[in-house]
Amino acid sequence: MTPKTATAIAADISAAIHAPFILHTQRPVSGGDVNAAYVIADRNGAQYFVKLNTTARISMFEAEAAGLREIAQTKIIRVPQPICWGTGESSAYLAMEYIELASNSTAQNQVRLGHQLAQLHRVTAPRYGWRINNTLGTTPQINTEHDHWPHFWREHRLGVQLSLAAHHGYTGALQRKGEQLLADIPIFFTNYRPTPSLLHGDLWSGNYGIDAQDSPVIFDPAIYYGDRETDLAMTELFGGFSENFYHAYRDAYPLDTDFKTRKILYNLYHILNHLNLFGGSYLRQAEHMIDRLLSEIR
Repeated sequence: MTPKTATAIAADISAAIHAPFILHTQRPVSGGDVNAAYVIADRNGAQYFVKLNTTARISMFEAEAAGLREIAQTKIIRVPQPICWGTGESSAYLAMEYIELASNSTAQNQVRLGHQLAQLHRVTAPRYGWRINNTLGTTPQINTEHDHWPHFWREHRLGVQLSLAAHHGYTGALQRKGEQLLADIPIFFTNYRPTPSLLHGDLWSGNYGIDAQDSPVIFDPAIYYGDRETDLAMTELFGGFSENFYHAYRDAYPLDTDFKTRKILYNLYHILNHLNLFGGSYLRQAEHMIDRLLSEIR
């Protein structure tokens, strides 16, 4: 973080909290593939978590702040409170509350996380989508509201990712089978119409933690209102959530019996996004998931 950027951020924090914040220390922290991140502090011990990216990414931070506020206002599960965001010198930034996270997870706080996520999913909206677009990583995530979930998932999720994949040169079988899958998406919802639930949107193990009071914290959201199964599906994609979490969630909010099939459809979105962001090592996995889904309906 350059001195000019640090000075601009400190001044904006002071204005946002209506108190002086004079930067004393800054330390880089790891953990993300998208942004540079720092913890900054003054001499009195006040600390804030700051994300940095290029100035062109300011809308990404604006949407993230709005998503954090959307979750925070439910008062169900803790998120870092956004403080301010803007641009300084050559960087866009988002400054947030700094939360010290514990290094381990217990059965008790996994149960609490399951219960709280189920409560969050009971927060609903009249339509699928959200009032603004945001990002999944750095990929634009289109949230144009719609009344029909299969249409929303086809047009604003899988369809977008397949188009991006074609743009990146991933054609052939991926596109041919992908088009078949897009045409058949309504079949997966023949006897199932999900409620538009408030979703985290990017709920893998790297986006939750436990605070000093042993309470769950979720962060880095890509929120919208949609099928709650999408959040549950992603928790299974890369692991990191215990059986205590799943039992607690299902006790609070049981899942439909066909979730085991639809979770492949939902996780395909994230694997295609990884293909578009990180390259061809995800191509075979994406093609295999499409084959499995097509085999369910052929």
